[in-house]
Amino acid sequence: MTRATRFGAPLPAGGTIGVPAPASPYENRSDVLRGVEWWESHGYRVKLAEGAFERDAYVAGDARARARDEVACPRARARDLVALFTDPEVDVVHCLQGGFGSAQAIPHLDFDAIAAHPKPFVGFSDITALHVAIRQRTGLATLYGPGLVGVGAKDASAFTRERLLAVLSGTAEAEVPRDPDDPYVRALRGGVVTAPLVGGCLWLLAHTMGTPWEIELDGAIFFFEDVRAPPWYVDGILTQLGHAGKLAGVAGVVVGEMDKCDWSEEHPEWPRTKSLEDVLEEHLLPLGVPVLYKLPLGHGKHLATVPLGVTCTLDADARRLTVDEPALRREP
Repeated sequence: MTRATRFGAPLPAGGTIGVPAPASPYENRSDVLRGVEWWESHGYRVKLAEGAFERDAYVAGDARARARDEVACPRARARDLVALFTDPEVDVVHCLQGGFGSAQAIPHLDFDAIAAHPKPFVGFSDITALHVAIRQRTGLATLYGPGLVGVGAKDASAFTRERLLAVLSGTAEAEVPRDPDDPYVRALRGGVVTAPLVGGCLWLLAHTMGTPWEIELDGAIFFFEDVRAPPWYVDGILTQLGHAGKLAGVAGVVVGEMDKCDWSEEHPEWPRTKSLEDVLEEHLLPLGVPVLYKLPLGHGKHLATVPLGVTCTLDADARRLTVDEPALRREP
């Protein structure tokens, strides 16, 4: 499903932030503590999942040890995630960070338990896999925003932090803000459309293909972003999505931050033969729908937290994206 049917409640003053580690682990313990202290400095309490400090190579925990003590394998990471949804003390489920490994946990998630305890769920990048699976299996509106390590980082921008707080508290303005350092936004194709916003990191969206939680895009505003994906790489993924029929039914497209994705010394292949914008134009203009590019949604310096699964209006003529319905709702 693309449209959300379940919604968490806004974060109350003094509420509790639950932190699972479904993807990559911390590098230095201070990376986690910075995020914890940032939340605490705003009057909130943080509850780390049992496996928050587990790690093995590029995932949060040793899968082999997990089979013995049920602490670090994908099943355990899934258990930690569900436990925070069902914990009555926890108000928001805020992922530690992205990286790699979220998709490993999906087959082990108890979607019924998550559906019965809807809460704001925040994360981005590799967490895309969980956004897709959770929304399509439970109907829960989720939030594409920075992880705990991200908000605690010394170079995290005030824009990123303030936007996260505003969205979680239910006080964010309807229009998704532009990058404060570079407010230019390009309309690749004009038009206005209102539909649910779905998507995430392009690389992870491609990884859902052929799985039981394959991304559904029909009738939706397709949002994607990525990092260090050169033009030929983006070309390949959009080609795959097009061949699979995933682009034919989209209502509109929002391309967020494509950080370090154009030609550079890091990606010298076929230098300057085709730019990223050339690739976007080639694949997206023939769709005949509104297309907007360069809102601060993704891996750049600034990240404007956005809800996924709720109705938004993409006005490419005015070069803006607005959120039309609350992603978080208090029970009557």
